Amino acid sequence: MTKLVSFDYGQTLCELDVTLLAARAGERGVALETRALSEASPLAWQAYNDAKREGRGGRDAWCLLMETWLAQAGAGASARPLAEWLWTEQPAQNLWRRPIAGMFELTGELAERGVPLAIVSNSEGRLAELVDLVGLTRYFAVVIDSGKLDFEKPDRRMFELAASALGGSLEDLIHVGDAWEADVVGALDAGASALWFAGSEPRVLPPRVRACKNAADVRRELVALGVF
Repeated sequence: MTKLVSFDYGQTLCELDVTLLAARAGERGVALETRALSEASPLAWQAYNDAKREGRGGRDAWCLLMETWLAQAGAGASARPLAEWLWTEQPAQNLWRRPIAGMFELTGELAERGVPLAIVSNSEGRLAELVDLVGLTRYFAVVIDSGKLDFEKPDRRMFELAASALGGSLEDLIHVGDAWEADVVGALDAGASALWFAGSEPRVLPPRVRACKNAADVRRELVALGVF
């Protein structure tokens, strides 16, 4: 049985570039420190997961994520308008472009071994161009971008498209992603397995889910699952 592997993009392959975010905020007259932006990440992602659990998505969920991020970093009353402006800017200058340590190397190794790979991400419609910009295109057979569809993770159709494009079934698919609702719950509900790229957040894991803190953890779990 051939194992298929899909990856979320943001916070799994690339993380938000806080230096770029601070520079973009500066263009609108909002001064933010990169350290404060880095420290605001956990609460921002908690807000995003809450939004996804409530059924919110697209611009609504994204702007809540970014508004929370900016507010926690000290943007004050500017957080919401700045978040809305950044949403309009995403297609031209996506903020998620800083490679996460070891993940590019891991996807390259998987590709060299012939493992079918996909990216499955909630994005704004130009993710393929960003994937090409950061140098990952050659590793992935398909990029599933919700911005080109009328649905997004955790909708099972995102994972169905990936499995079909990779020539296998959902039962063969292992999805790697950081967002509990969008990535883990979405993959499980679709019939796939999941590697939760979650850092150190404590949570009881259901069957077919394993937690990973870094690229080495992901590789080890993929070995255990028979991918390598």
